[in-house]
Amino acid sequence: MTEHHCLILLRHGESAWNAADRFAGWVDIPLTDVGRAEAHRSGELIRQAGALPDVVHTSLLRRAIRTADIALDAAGRHWIPVHRSWRLNERHYGDLQGQSREDVRTRFGNARVKIWRRSYDVAPPAIRPERVFSQNLDPRYHRSGIDVPPTESLRDVQIRLLPYWETAIVPDLTCGRTVLIVSHGNALRSLIMHLDRMTVDDIGEVAIPTGTPIRYDLDRTLRPVVPGGVVLEPRSEQSTDMQWESAPAR
Repeated sequence: MTEHHCLILLRHGESAWNAADRFAGWVDIPLTDVGRAEAHRSGELIRQAGALPDVVHTSLLRRAIRTADIALDAAGRHWIPVHRSWRLNERHYGDLQGQSREDVRTRFGNARVKIWRRSYDVAPPAIRPERVFSQNLDPRYHRSGIDVPPTESLRDVQIRLLPYWETAIVPDLTCGRTVLIVSHGNALRSLIMHLDRMTVDDIGEVAIPTGTPIRYDLDRTLRPVVPGGVVLEPRSEQSTDMQWESAPAR
């Protein structure tokens, strides 16, 4: 019998800065009412799909933490172990954090903003440590000796995420646990790039919608049985493969 491992990826529900079209990055922004509803629906979809998680991994940001709490409650799995790591945080958007995308486009132009958002190895301008949105003195990082980056490219995100994948998430999968990762657009894009062996050009076209679970069944080598995974939708609308949506990844 073929051995499969079940991995569920979930981008947090809509946050206040998703709704306001502002760059969030590592800024700790809460969910909107829409985001909370998305999180609840995602938990119901996970339950309907029979993909009940045994363990969950989240970032240190409240929009992911709250999404995980709501989704697990809706799925009846509020009691499972939860692990949190800064390595699952969203990409640090540097000096763009807190700014509206419209203002940034006006200032720098659409072409430059697209490079910052969609390229693999080009980071936005660095933020100075004294700026209000730098997180330089945030206790969740400062007290743990974590060096907060002044900015990150997608490549930087992948470099700091993959060690956590290998040391914390892979052991859960290989032990036969169904794993739920609740994280952020760019963190999940970097993991999907690794899982699906995507090229730099391919990943530039991938955007992950908020509050929509994606199921990956992985083989013994932890490669996807269905490339791109399967979006979990209501049973009457169940997808057979991944349908990437044009959703902003912030």
